Amino acid sequence: MRGRSGARERWGYVPYLLPGLLLFTAVIGVPFLMNIGTSFTEWTGVGTPKWIGLGNYRELVRDEQFWASFGHNALIIVGMAIVPTVIGLVLASVLTDLIARHFGARTASVLRACIYLPQVLPIVIAGVVWSWLLAPEGGAVNALLDAVGLGSLAHDWLGDPATALWSVIAVMVWIQIGFPLVIFMSGLQRVDPALYEAAEIDGASWPRRFWHITIPQIRPEIFVVLLWTTIAALKAFAHIFVLTKGGP
Repeated sequence: MRGRSGARERWGYVPYLLPGLLLFTAVIGVPFLMNIGTSFTEWTGVGTPKWIGLGNYRELVRDEQFWASFGHNALIIVGMAIVPTVIGLVLASVLTDLIARHFGARTASVLRACIYLPQVLPIVIAGVVWSWLLAPEGGAVNALLDAVGLGSLAHDWLGDPATALWSVIAVMVWIQIGFPLVIFMSGLQRVDPALYEAAEIDGASWPRRFWHITIPQIRPEIFVVLLWTTIAALKAFAHIFVLTKGGP
């Protein structure tokens, strides 16, 4: 009886998973496998596909535009996933380990809300605001450079191919930082403050407390944030289009 009860507990959730699993298979799994099969054929969308083996892939690796696009997407993933995660982790540790302890939890909460604000702004609004700030004529960034005597650096940030991608990545980082910050600060709430106090009494500096206490304690949150931001980076389109209008 005990064995039957254990088996029932282990497999009792399967019926609840089946509808979602079947839907996932029909909507994502089957089309994905069909696309893989189609990639080995020459097909215009009508008629009978012609098997060409690895011909499409050989053509792809010789395409310079593909590699340029691949490099740009890799930079965007780094800009939208890794950089915000690292900055968010550092800021979360600073707000939790330093600001909250020395200036109060309310101060840390206000700063957290200010940093998170770009995350809740509509993408179109954030993009339009930054396109104004980075405008070649009358833009705040160029005006600031001119005011501090660096007017020679002022140019069309979003129109110059040399700086357009980096400008877009900078805006994306500004938008993305809030999400990792909130997740990491939430994860740090379960860390025993006595760990930080004991480490500080023992003479551990903030970098050592960050490396040996903060990071090990919130590894699950780091994984979740990296996964979420990477998916968001792969789906990024509106940010780029609003800022650059499809160019340069």
